[in-house]
Amino acid sequence: MSEKRVVITAGAAGIGLVIAKNYLAEGAKVAICDIDPNAIQSFKKTYPNSLAVCANVTNEKEMDDFFTACDEFLDGVDVVIAGAGIGGPAALIENLKYSDWKDTIATTLDGTFLLVRWAAKHMRKNKSGLIILLSSSAGLFGYPYRSPYAVAKWGIVGLTKTLAMEMGNDGIRVNCICPGAVEGDRMDRVVQNEAKVRGVDEQKVRDDYVSAVSLKTWVTADDIANMIHFLDSPSGIKISGQALAVDGHTEAIT
Repeated sequence: MSEKRVVITAGAAGIGLVIAKNYLAEGAKVAICDIDPNAIQSFKKTYPNSLAVCANVTNEKEMDDFFTACDEFLDGVDVVIAGAGIGGPAALIENLKYSDWKDTIATTLDGTFLLVRWAAKHMRKNKSGLIILLSSSAGLFGYPYRSPYAVAKWGIVGLTKTLAMEMGNDGIRVNCICPGAVEGDRMDRVVQNEAKVRGVDEQKVRDDYVSAVSLKTWVTADDIANMIHFLDSPSGIKISGQALAVDGHTEAIT
């Protein structure tokens, strides 16, 4: 890992931050972007030898500026991790705002497109690279009241399969990870929104998530980072084109 050049979107908080910390602990050279300026400042103070840029993944100009900074800081790239995404609204389809639909799709899919488009140029030259996209268990099942999120995450799975075929001849591996319910602030907000739209209390929503998982558990950001560590190790060298669930085995989404 010590020689790896790594780019992570949404890398200053949540799952992205844990992934960044793991790579930095191994001695990798890491560049991140995030939409939260406070989180970026905190990251810079903690990891002054890394690149951290405040950028919105749906803004092509901001991302181009970030990629230019990455070019100067990293001089190439070995691993990219598309971590940016939003939970989107919780509502029946007839009650959704078009703007919320578009925002949810754009953050996940448009942001991933911009990252991969940039990375592909470097990786094809090097005839190697690892691309990891973040989907969700919602990219494997239907997800009532969360249609924009489900559509975006299913799109990530389709993109993963397509890019693995498109880039495999150049030695580039592409996989996506499908986390289940991940402990943290973001999932707390999801639970609040779902409880409101379903007309139940929050504990009921939490219990439903666990009841539909074979291992009867939520997952942590460390679980996701550990899967990425495996994929980026010699043990994962022949794994590509896969949607890898890290979720305790989701049986259904209710």
